[in-house]
Amino acid sequence: MFRLRLYQRYLMRETLGAIFLVLVAFLALFSFFDLINELRSVGKGGYQLGHAVFFVALSLPGMIYELIPIAALIGTLYALSTLARHSEITVLRASGLATRDLLMTLFRVAALLGLLTVVVGEGLVPVSERLAQELRTRALSNVIAQQGFESGLWVKDGRSFINIREATPDARLRGVRIYKFDTSNALESVTDVEEAEFNPPEHWLLKGVVRTVLDGDTSRVERFDTAEWMSAVNPELLSVLMVAPERMSLVGLVNYKQHLSDNRQKTERYEIAIWKKVVYPLASLVMVALALPFGYSHNRVGGVSLKIFAGVMLGILFYALNGLFSNLGVINAWPPFASASAPSAMFLLAAIGMLWWVERR
Repeated sequence: MFRLRLYQRYLMRETLGAIFLVLVAFLALFSFFDLINELRSVGKGGYQLGHAVFFVALSLPGMIYELIPIAALIGTLYALSTLARHSEITVLRASGLATRDLLMTLFRVAALLGLLTVVVGEGLVPVSERLAQELRTRALSNVIAQQGFESGLWVKDGRSFINIREATPDARLRGVRIYKFDTSNALESVTDVEEAEFNPPEHWLLKGVVRTVLDGDTSRVERFDTAEWMSAVNPELLSVLMVAPERMSLVGLVNYKQHLSDNRQKTERYEIAIWKKVVYPLASLVMVALALPFGYSHNRVGGVSLKIFAGVMLGILFYALNGLFSNLGVINAWPPFASASAPSAMFLLAAIGMLWWVERR
């Protein structure tokens, strides 16, 4: 099954060449726009032009991951339209090539693209995205995480709520406040910490500690130069908060979703992201199937440029629907799998309908 015939090698070479050409063109275009956007921050703090260029370069794996299905659609559409214009598709069909065989050849291309999507999404994107965010924030203000609310970053750990004003790249926290509640959900103590330094595997060394202990109607204040704090919160957990769920690794998503579940927090957004990680590599299969009917259309139906325009519009629609259904799934508490797979399912139905229409003609 792994031996390729001459026409299969030819079709795969032409299709992959067109797909990677489209992918490179998209990367160049979006990188240029991102660089223009980053130029607004040049001059702030220690952020220089070199930082902006490096930030955009580190963002490339994330762009590749998102653009592979769209490039698969437009590249396959262009390759098939070019072959149809030269009557090569007509010759292949006249020689007895069935639609199923042509589709299976394109699925081989899509399988390679799906594998590339997994490798980039799991191996490169989480690391490069984290490095990019750390580079940018370190150059701008030497602070990693000061987001979520104006009061800083909030994390729940068991019966404690932790407010972190600043988190630096060297695993140090500044301006930490820990609210600890007892089993009856009454506030037990409030601990203010000037600085915290992580000591593996799960200890923090606290400096400048002021603890206010509440005991009924009375309270007392305890002061310590240093203290130890055991918590499930660690630098790895905090670092994932810098990266959008869609850019995290599958393992990171599962671990963080489990952390949220253990602390009885909402996990819908991360469950949707997990299913999108599973479904997204299969989007290339849908895209090549959607492009195939365009290869059967004759020139009188429309030229290559018109088909490319249609492919671009479909790609934009797919990208928009992916974001739309993810947000709607979180807002309306839809099943995570349905929210993640709905855009691909809609495009698959469209591809099946178009192929059925082409075969009937």
